[in-house]
Amino acid sequence: MKNLLVAFLALILFSCQAPVKDTITITGKVKFPDNRFKMTIVERNGFDKTIIDSVEVKKDGTYAFEMKVNKVGVYTLDCQKWQSVQFWAEDEDLVVNFRGQDTAKIKIKNPPYVYINGGPNNEVMNLLAFNYYRNYQSMIAAGQVMYKASQSDSDAWKEEAGKGYNTCYDDLDARTRYIAEHYADRNSIISMLGSLRKDSDKPLLEKIIKTLEAKNPNYQPLLDYKEATAKAKAQKERLAIGKEAPIFEFPTVDGKMVNLKDFRGKYLVVDFWASWCGPCRKEIPHLKELYEVYKDKDVEFLSVSIDKSKNAWKKAMRQEDMHWPQIQAPGSGKDIMKEYQFSGIPYIILLDKEGKIVGKQLRGESLTEKLESTVK
Repeated sequence: MKNLLVAFLALILFSCQAPVKDTITITGKVKFPDNRFKMTIVERNGFDKTIIDSVEVKKDGTYAFEMKVNKVGVYTLDCQKWQSVQFWAEDEDLVVNFRGQDTAKIKIKNPPYVYINGGPNNEVMNLLAFNYYRNYQSMIAAGQVMYKASQSDSDAWKEEAGKGYNTCYDDLDARTRYIAEHYADRNSIISMLGSLRKDSDKPLLEKIIKTLEAKNPNYQPLLDYKEATAKAKAQKERLAIGKEAPIFEFPTVDGKMVNLKDFRGKYLVVDFWASWCGPCRKEIPHLKELYEVYKDKDVEFLSVSIDKSKNAWKKAMRQEDMHWPQIQAPGSGKDIMKEYQFSGIPYIILLDKEGKIVGKQLRGESLTEKLESTVK
């Protein structure tokens, strides 16, 4: 009789629990709509993005989504290609209002901060977004000071102004660690674990993972994070100094296929770049100087464009007049960027005569010094 009573009470308690929520609502208003475009929910996976859903903005400026959460995690809510905000999709209904399109006569890429009215998980997303928003404003201010200093005759001012960006980065790191430490019990803290990359962050990272495991060791986003981290670590090890560089083969402008193995027996400087990349174009004159110095010393150069447009790539090649092999990676370089684990360009590596990695992320003086110390 006692066992039956216990089972009956357990059944009542279970039936009174709220069901797991697999659909959330996202509503809001756009102050200045641009109805050429829709509101979209985007899922990002590395360099890939998938539109999960899209809706029109109504005549009164409002919009509404009913989002089925098939996978808990971070998504992007895009406001008609003018603004966007990242949110945590799990069990919180959200209200997100946007300013919308830029109504100024002179449009500057500096969108206002977007706040999410949600719950505890999305409050973390708000804190992270505000952190990056303020950092962006600080970087703009630091850049303005650097420009003013560059116009002066004061070397001391120039030197001090040059520290501005580093100060901004240090401030961003400190605020990021603060959020990580004090909100470690929120599921959405998983979204920022990738930001804790320094060796000094490891104790904090381990603390967060233990906190989340104590709540739910089988929480799928946590398991996904661990799996992704393991894969990234394995890939990093495959790209370590002394390892053979992954082989690729891409076409020249004339359609001739060039394979990385074609350069075996010589040192090889590989420059991943694009026509639209200002820093890439600024690096090219330096590459041309090095090419003239080393072209007769068993050193080859290879430029790999990640341009989407073949015409833009061809135009840039004509303008830059580079006298070494030029090839274009398909798909805007998404696959090769994944393979070589880089997100910013120019990304320059040096390979030895056996195709093994000698140096990575080489630019300017670091490339010059690496060639001087490697090529005898």
